[in-house]
Formats: sequence, C-alpha cells, structure tokens
Amino acid sequence: MGGVILPAAAWRDHPGLKRVVDALGPGNARIVGGAVRDTLLGIDTADIDLATTHAPDAVVDLLEAARIKAVPTGIKHGTITAVASDAVYEVTTLRRDLETDGRHATVAFTDDWREDAARRDFTINALYADPVSGDVFDYFDGIADLEARRVRFIGDPLTRIAEDHLRILRFFRFLARFGDEPDPDGLKACTDRANDLMALSRERIANELLRLLVAPRAPEVVALMLERGIFAPVLPEIGNLDRFVRTVRREERTQRLYNALLRLVSLVPTNTVESVGARLKLSNADRKRMLTAAEPLKTANAKELRYRLGAVGAHDQILLADLTEGAVDRMLAEIDAWTVPTFPMSGGQLVAKGLTAGPDVARTLHKIEDRWIAEGFPDADRVAAIADDEVAQLLADIRKS
Repeated sequence: MGGVILPAAAWRDHPGLKRVVDALGPGNARIVGGAVRDTLLGIDTADIDLATTHAPDAVVDLLEAARIKAVPTGIKHGTITAVASDAVYEVTTLRRDLETDGRHATVAFTDDWREDAARRDFTINALYADPVSGDVFDYFDGIADLEARRVRFIGDPLTRIAEDHLRILRFFRFLARFGDEPDPDGLKACTDRANDLMALSRERIANELLRLLVAPRAPEVVALMLERGIFAPVLPEIGNLDRFVRTVRREERTQRLYNALLRLVSLVPTNTVESVGARLKLSNADRKRMLTAAEPLKTANAKELRYRLGAVGAHDQILLADLTEGAVDRMLAEIDAWTVPTFPMSGGQLVAKGLTAGPDVARTLHKIEDRWIAEGFPDADRVAAIADDEVAQLLADIRKS
C-alpha cells in the first residue's frame, strides 16, 4: 500500500473517536473517504466516517455496550450514527452492490475491504486509514491521483455512472475542488451520459450543484460543463458564464463569504430565477433570497439599499450589479461601516398629531419614511418636522374633499 501514514490532525485525537474504535475492536474499523483524503491534503475536515467489518446490528450492540449512543440512521444500507463525547461519527458496514438503477442501490454486507472500496466513485474517495496507527490503505492508486490532482473513476467510468447518475455532477464538483485537469475517460463518460441526470431528483441535483458552485475552481469547471452540455438536460437556463465569473471574482476580491445561491442567480436569466429555484425544490427562504438578488439595482444610494433590503439583500444586489469595481467597493464599504438607524416615527405619533387611525396613517407613515431616507436619515427633530408637513397636507386635502 506504499507505506503512507496519515498525518497528525486534531480530529484523530478526539476522545469520541477512541471510544468508538475501542468499542468496535482492534482491526475492525478504519477511517474512510473524505477525512483520509482531506487530511492527506492538509485540509480541515468536518465529517469523520468509519467503515467496519461488523454487521449493522452488531455495531449497535457494541456501541451500546460501550455506552455510546447509536442511532440507526441508515441501517438498511449499513450505516449507524455514533454519538460519543459530543462528536458524531458515521459507522458503515463494508458493502458490495447487488443491484443498481442509477438512483438507488441494493447492497449486501461483506468483510472484504477491497470489495467495499471497489463500489465507491473515485479513487481519491476510496482511501482508508487505521485509526490507531494511521496506516493508509489505497486499493486503486488514489494517493497517486491526489498527488497529480486528478479525479478518476474507479474502474470503468460508464459502469460507475450507470450505478449512480449523480456521479456525473460529483465528477465535476471534485474536479472543481481537487483537480487540475479532468481525466479524459471520465470526462467523455460524463459528457456521453449527461442525459442520465434527468432521472435524478431535483433535490439531489441541487445539493451537488450548490456545492460545486463554491468550489475553488468553479469558474473553470462550469465553463467546461457548459462546453460539454452537462447542464442542458436539467438546467438549460444556465449559461451566463461572464456574469458568473465576475461575481466569483468580486466575492474573492472583496473577501465576502462565497454564496452558492448568489452564484446560481448569476448564471441564469433574471426572468428564470423563480422557476429554477422552484424546479430545484430550494427552500422558501433560499428562493426569496435569490429573487431579491435578481432584482435590478434601483438606487446607487448604498445606505438606502441596506435599509430597505437588509445586509444580505444589499450585498447580493451590489455584487451582481453592472457596476464598476470602484463603485462596488465604495458601496460595500459604506454599508459595512454604517449602523442602521431606527425610523423615529410611529403610527401612534401620527394619531396624536390629528390623524384618524386607519389607512391614512399607514400611507402617511410611508411618505415620511421615504422622505427621511431621501434626506439621508436625519434625526428625530427633522422627522417630526417632516411629519408635521405631511399631516398638515393630508388634513388640508381632506378638508378640500
């Protein structure tokens, strides 16, 4: 296996991991997948998954005997969630596929580590490590692919894609995160089978797509996907590469948190944002954010934008807007340095000035607020004067009518 040892990492020393490994017994559990891959690359990792030779029911019994909470989150497919010392670990029995249809798999359990590795998608995700010694087990040259920054399917790419069509999008997501150049065979297979994506649930597509859009090399990879027609079967609206690249570069340059929803909005025509969000079955909150981001910039007054839309909405619209980079920097800086004031007027105060409670109060309050914003958010004395003016005008109009 090459004698590679997993580097030291904080997660390896967590007491919860030791408890779970001790409960499963020597040689019966290995760290697998992303935690091994990311640690070899020196990247922080959040999810620690273990593979085990024990059957799922035995895993539950062993964990509970060690007073570790065992949650049968995916017991049909061999996965138990272990909660130990305030940490969560997914423990999955070694598996082999019996039947696949591109969306779901029927599995059988095994005690063969290589057989389990062979059913995984990419060589860089089929790395295992002994949780105690750190010895890395590499059955399909995944370490060499990591060093070459190459994303390569295990075995025949068409077979892997036929097993799970989502692997088409995963190929590009991992390429955007870890790769330099696409593996030619994998790229050809994904291109040839792009229509298979139509069989997937839109939720699964959305999950992969949004993660892809915030990966380090997303601009280059999205350009490749457009060139190869990967999006066409399920999201033909995607195509505004120039605006996407501009948005990504603005987020990087202004050191904003990378936001997948904003990047998705940048890729599609404004009039399709609502339908795209609905088709991907995004949450109401996410779809609302996308719709706000897609609205044309109505003012260059950064404070007004921030007051009316909130920080998130204002930032999104500015980053997407057709502005010079200098204007973007100025508006973002102005928003970030500003403490949003509270509108110093209420309906009750207008009633005290002589208005009758009802629609007139609400309309007048909006007029006063609009003038307050237009004047640059003056103090309460000025707002009171504006209110007197608006109330006097309204009462005069009422008398005339």
